[in-house]
Amino acid sequence: MRRLLLAALGAVLLAGTAGAQGFPDRPIRMIVPYGPGGITDIAARILAPKLGEQLGQQVIVDNRPGGAATIGFGMAARAPADGHTLVLATTAMAANPVLFRSLPYDARTDFTPVSLVGLVPMVLVVPQSSPARSVAEFVALAKSRNGQMSFGSAGNGSGNHLTTEMFSHAAGIRALHVPYRGGGQVMTDLVAGRVDFVFAVTPTARPFILDGQLRALATTGRTRSQALPQVPTVAETLLSDFFLYEWLGLFGPANMPPAVTAKLNEAARAAVRSRELAEQFRGIGVEPEGGTPQQLAEYLDGELRRWADLARHVRFEVAE
Repeated sequence: MRRLLLAALGAVLLAGTAGAQGFPDRPIRMIVPYGPGGITDIAARILAPKLGEQLGQQVIVDNRPGGAATIGFGMAARAPADGHTLVLATTAMAANPVLFRSLPYDARTDFTPVSLVGLVPMVLVVPQSSPARSVAEFVALAKSRNGQMSFGSAGNGSGNHLTTEMFSHAAGIRALHVPYRGGGQVMTDLVAGRVDFVFAVTPTARPFILDGQLRALATTGRTRSQALPQVPTVAETLLSDFFLYEWLGLFGPANMPPAVTAKLNEAARAAVRSRELAEQFRGIGVEPEGGTPQQLAEYLDGELRRWADLARHVRFEVAE
């Protein structure tokens, strides 16, 4: 009986190994659920060639924007679970369940976690004409205006929008949401003073800050951003337990073979650990991460709980 059990176990292990031996046998598609030029797209185009080097196949970035990333996520969830289709997911994967009444996927059950790729701190910026020169002054100003301060975002469910809602809840303020169709016009209108503030990703805001067109009040990371070392964190200035990141995580469809998932994870971790990629990521304001599929699954679960909890306190504009 013992010999039979050992033989059966060996057969299972060999089958799992064999399942990854021929993988990948063609180019891999990495779905980016946003249009070209944004932080997710830029990060994907840095990651793709490094991941391809590790896997021995080309990794092709496939932009599928629309619906606050739901279109791209839905496509990835419906793809064959053979490891040849991945999606570079963002915070929207965890936040969308509170923003939409129905979704073409379930974040917990329709994806296979591969690896956390990076964390992106946001930066609170105001026009130079703003009287606020610190987070404390900004919060006092917002309270004095009784919910009439406006903030811009790249759209409902965007990182700008979600970060502002989380900060506003923590700081006890209210503000008017002005959604745009993309991030570029948001910054143009902020410089012109047509909106009062924006929580922007560091790569988008940094040129305006360095040129003196915008004033940076704080970043949202646990530590100061290497791209803006002179700017304090929110935790340093007012809210000691506040930190928030946009995150980037690599997922495949549900039920990918464990051996394929392991091979993808090994390749992703090696790519993220490479000095060249880490330097490129930090240059655009992304903190390289890595980690196991289980760690990404736990991270996503924590993010889903965080946004569900916020939805109990904040009334989000919910879409069909």
